[in-house]
Amino acid sequence: MTGRRVLPYGDHALLVELDHLDAVLALFRGLDATRPEGVVELVPAARTIAAVVDPRVLPLSAAAGWLERTAPLDAEDADERLVELDVVYDGEDLAEVARLTGLTAAEVVAAHTGATWRVAFGGFAPGFAYLVTDSDALTVPRRATPRTAVPAGSVGLAGAFSGVYPRSSPGGWQLIGRTDAVLWDEAADPPALLRPGTVVRFREAG
Repeated sequence: MTGRRVLPYGDHALLVELDHLDAVLALFRGLDATRPEGVVELVPAARTIAAVVDPRVLPLSAAAGWLERTAPLDAEDADERLVELDVVYDGEDLAEVARLTGLTAAEVVAAHTGATWRVAFGGFAPGFAYLVTDSDALTVPRRATPRTAVPAGSVGLAGAFSGVYPRSSPGGWQLIGRTDAVLWDEAADPPALLRPGTVVRFREAG
């Protein structure tokens, strides 16, 4: 298909290259819905999807054919998992986000809670998910000077993404709130609360 390249990626994986993130999200939904036995993991990124396979169960040639033929799936046609997160919107950068977007602080909160977010891919730290939505109302740059320590549970914005810090770490995202949700639990299966394809809705906590 135009805009899709399937490439070797070691002895146990293949890499699908796509033109843009929307194509990644749509194809990931299609692949996840039709995943054959032998596919160990699907790992989406901004413009790629890695498919890790067990060649003893699914030969790489068969996996490549599946990756090449599978049709993208629209969000409304997918059976997506929903996670709701309660957020206290008292972030240190809330006023700055309001200034950057031309909204009031209350309108920033309304835009964040009113949007339907989806996990596009993970990265940065275990349990950290890059969330996207159809609206660009909250698109803001990263902070000019990153913080040396961002508390666990901080909810932030950077570029077109929103995200929640699963643990304390340095970071340059604009912080608008905080949640008590556990984003990463090594004892859980799977350990990440927010996995690719998950729908996320934020709720303002009292």
